[in-house]
Formats: sequence, structure tokens, C-alpha cells
Amino acid sequence: MSTATQRLVTKRQTLDEAYAPPANFLEIEVVNPITHGVGKNRYTDYEVRLRTNLPVFKHKESSVRRRYSDFEWLRAELERDSKIIVPPLPGKAFKRQLPFRQDDGIFEEGFIEDRRKALEGFLNKVSGHPLAQSEKSLHIFLQSNEIDKNYVPGRIRTV
Repeated sequence: MSTATQRLVTKRQTLDEAYAPPANFLEIEVVNPITHGVGKNRYTDYEVRLRTNLPVFKHKESSVRRRYSDFEWLRAELERDSKIIVPPLPGKAFKRQLPFRQDDGIFEEGFIEDRRKALEGFLNKVSGHPLAQSEKSLHIFLQSNEIDKNYVPGRIRTV
């Protein structure tokens, strides 16, 4: 058998190696929706939790609260500044916002849960892209308590 067709000798993995934390990970959850206010001032926000060991992120764990409009801001910023195709957000649900509905519209528990899942899916798709991971807007969204909408767009550099 020639050396070009020989099998590679692989090192057997130990149990400790198999169950050790992954080399690089990025976990994002959208959880704990809370509806605030009354009447026209009513809105729902969500807790966005991040856990990672990627060097591009300043904090390895963070938790912030975000409204749907904050997700719209993030999507618009990424579309404008990054070179990736940004997936769509779940719809605005205009019909659910009409007055004189027999249900709670956009504040109905089932709708909020469906939106929460869709927002989590959106964030995981976006943040899984290597080019998006270095965008300042994504870092502001995931790790800053307040979104500074006057930030200077750009990329995060790792040392």
C-alpha cells in the first residue's frame, strides 16, 4: 500500500476530552418576556442572554433586555454596515394591533412565545456568522444595557 492511500492514525479521545466544554462556543437565548405599561404605552421586552468564549466578545456572559424595536435597529444596522445577508425578523403583526379585538393581540401569551422563539432564531443565525461577530452593532445589542444609537459603526478588532 502506498503512503498516499494509508489511513491516518488518529488519537483516541478520552472521556474528559469528549465531555469538556467545546473549543469555541456562542450561546444566545431570548427568554423571560415581560409586558410593561398600559394602553398605547404597553410593550413587551425580552431578556437576551449571551454565553461565549469567543475572544471577539468583551464579556463572556451578559444579560440585557430588548424590545422588538431594538431587534429592528440591529437588523437595519447589520444590513447597512455588514457584508452579510441578514435574515428577516418575525413580522410586525399589524392585524394583531387593530383596536376592538376580542383577544390581547400582540400581548397574547401564545403570540409572545412565538415571537420570542423567532427572535432567538434570528439572533442565533446572525451571531453565528463570522463577519457579523465583529460588528459593533451586534456587540452593543448583546452586551450594552443601553443602545447608543449614535455609535460609530465599524468592526471590533481582537488583539
